[in-house]
Amino acid sequence: MGTGTSFLWLEITGRCQLECGHCYAESGPSGTHGVMTASDWLRVLDEASELGVGMVQFIGGEPTLHPDLVQLLRHAARLGLEVEVFSNLVHVTSSQWEAFELPGVRLACSYYSDSPAEHSAVTGRAGSHARTRANIAEAVRRSIPLRVGVVDTFNGQRVQEAVADLASVGVTDVGHDRLRQVGRGIREAEPGVDQLCGNCANGVLAVSPSGEAWPCVFSRWLPVGNVRDTSLSEIASGPRLAEVREHLDGRFATAGICVPEMCDPQCGPRCGPACMPQGTRHPCAPRGGCRPNYGR
Repeated sequence: MGTGTSFLWLEITGRCQLECGHCYAESGPSGTHGVMTASDWLRVLDEASELGVGMVQFIGGEPTLHPDLVQLLRHAARLGLEVEVFSNLVHVTSSQWEAFELPGVRLACSYYSDSPAEHSAVTGRAGSHARTRANIAEAVRRSIPLRVGVVDTFNGQRVQEAVADLASVGVTDVGHDRLRQVGRGIREAEPGVDQLCGNCANGVLAVSPSGEAWPCVFSRWLPVGNVRDTSLSEIASGPRLAEVREHLDGRFATAGICVPEMCDPQCGPRCGPACMPQGTRHPCAPRGGCRPNYGR
């Protein structure tokens, strides 16, 4: 496609069992699946395939809470799309495990500490650590490709111990992210370009439960269309997205914005698949923005 869009975030729900204090989407138990129907999401997947998108990431909220997740996963797999499900892995049904084992499907999740109390303090739900850790181990047992992001949300958090704990259950793909001041993550800053990694100006697009599209899930103040009344093709090749991408690209290029350790989407993006290459210490490309590594 003319815009070169190769990756889509599909934020299929705003509902989540957890209430993480840093959640970019401000999701939680009171969230909804929005107005997008299963037919709407299936159409978006069809349009994405036709336009040459190579990979989609199902996120939320918590995507495993959406009643149509398995149907959407199977449809994406039939279309030949690579798929990643970014889940908190608190609860996974047997049918979802079967779908996660489909060729081309992988998992991602966030993890906060080896300490159950510390992990639960971040997620806002007692018992979430044991459930998530058990399902991480189950994904490893099933040989489902899995990456885990450890999010550093407060001083003194047992980040390195969390990394070691993940290694002890067989996780080999572990990234790191710091708190981003978007959604409930806002502390002293406001959402803006300085909270972005730079990749939203290049080849990615997000669709929300309302159908609204953004350059990425963190740039929610920059709507570029709505898939309920405009095709994905029209949005991807439209003047509004081109204008926004040009603006962002210019900001990243002239300001030299380069934010280390901001390439692993967390509690939501989720800036695409982890983009820090093996053996490197810095995730940024020469232009000053991240370049997601969509493959393995």
